[in-house]
Amino acid sequence: MDLVKELRQSLKSSFPDTAQIMSDQQKGLTPPQLEKPLAEGQESVELPPYDSVRLANNDFMQLVKERRSTREFKGEPMSLEQLSWLLWATQGVHGIFRGGIATRRTVPSAGSRHAFETYVFAFDVAGLRKGIYRYLAIEHKLVLVKAVEGLEGLLSEACLNQAFIGKAAAAFAWAVVPYRSEWRYPLSAHKILLLDAGHVCQNMYLSAGSIGFGTCAIAAYNQSLIDKLIGADGDDEFTVYLAAVGKLL
Repeated sequence: MDLVKELRQSLKSSFPDTAQIMSDQQKGLTPPQLEKPLAEGQESVELPPYDSVRLANNDFMQLVKERRSTREFKGEPMSLEQLSWLLWATQGVHGIFRGGIATRRTVPSAGSRHAFETYVFAFDVAGLRKGIYRYLAIEHKLVLVKAVEGLEGLLSEACLNQAFIGKAAAAFAWAVVPYRSEWRYPLSAHKILLLDAGHVCQNMYLSAGSIGFGTCAIAAYNQSLIDKLIGADGDDEFTVYLAAVGKLL
């Protein structure tokens, strides 16, 4: 129980206790990049405009009332327009401001730091080769990270053998780049980042429901296996949340 009580402390606000600690932002150090750059030789994939999707339901009250975690899917492909919509709804950029060091997006983030990279496990997305992609939120494009044989099974295994994941049309992994927030909030960033992840996934639930898809948030996974799949180093970038998305039965 001592360890449990100790871990509870990370849920509490530490702002009053850390107010005197100078952040890297206050020191005038260079801010971190707004998103990971393309690796040498990588090419981006154009996405359709996010608003080209046809919504099955735009009744906000109904979407909130019917929000559920879904682990059974119809087995139909996701269109590229639908994927575009889900990506924009969860991390879409409205604009860059504060002299190019911050973004305004479709979800809130403390200090507008937006520390997440979105990875898409495209199992059955029309027009996309099966593989792992990263979302370039500022450009609203995708980049292929790698094509992997047996991707559904690998991700299910990495998520502690939750078989339903491999039956989705796609799965999303949100990996955090902690320094984007630590640069501004050195000791308070980590509580903030987990709150921000919740904002992202709630938008996934509502935006998926609006196109007749369901989703299930996933917090049980093998950290090293997931990070290895997406190519994160596990220190300066690592996975904190996932969700499987598929057509509702």
